[in-house]
Amino acid sequence: MPVIVVANPKGGVGKSTISTNIAGYYASRGHAVMLGDVDVQQSSKLWLQLRPPQARPIQSWDIDADNIAKPPKGVTHVVLDTPAGLHGKRLREVLKRADRIVVPLQASVFDVFATRAFLDELAASRKADDVPVALVGMRVHANTLSADKLRAMADQLGWPLLTMLRDTQNYVHLAASGLTLFDVAKGKVERDLEQWGPLVAWLGE
Repeated sequence: MPVIVVANPKGGVGKSTISTNIAGYYASRGHAVMLGDVDVQQSSKLWLQLRPPQARPIQSWDIDADNIAKPPKGVTHVVLDTPAGLHGKRLREVLKRADRIVVPLQASVFDVFATRAFLDELAASRKADDVPVALVGMRVHANTLSADKLRAMADQLGWPLLTMLRDTQNYVHLAASGLTLFDVAKGKVERDLEQWGPLVAWLGE
C-alpha cells in the first residue's frame, strides 16, 4: 500500500492542492484511497467535506501531528497532507510512513530558501536514500527565469523537478466543490492534465 507524503515547511505553497489531486487521481483509477491531513488548518479534511456524493469516494484519515496511525484494512493508497513547519521528530515520524515524497514549491526567494533547508534536512535523515523524492513547481510558467532557478536548484540537489503547474483558477474552482482535475471532463482541464502527466507517471500504480 503506497503512502504518498506531500511536504514542505513553507505555508501556502500548494500542498493541499497537490494532495487532493493525487488522491483524486488514484480514486479515478478505481483505488480505495485515504486522504490524511496533519495540517492544523485541516484544508484537505475540509475539502473532503465538500466532495459531492456522486464523485469517486476518498476516505478521510483522522490523524494528528502526534498520532500518525495506520490506515484501516481495505485501503490501497494513502495520501498524506502535512503541515507547515514540519521538521525534526515530526518529520521523522512522517517519513516512517512514506513510500514517495512530493515537495511542492514556488519560485520566490523565500520559498526556495525555506525548501532548500527542508530538503537538506530530508537528505540528512537518510530516508531519502530509500524513498523517492520529487519536486513540483507551483504557479510557475516553464519559460521564465523563475523556472530556470527552480531547475538549477533541483539539479544541484540531485532530485527531479518533475513538472511545473501553472497558476490557474481551475484548481480554485474545483477545490471549492471538493473536486479534482480527474473528476471532470478532460476537455475542460486538458492543459492542466498535460502538466500532471510527469507526476502521474512518477507516482505509478
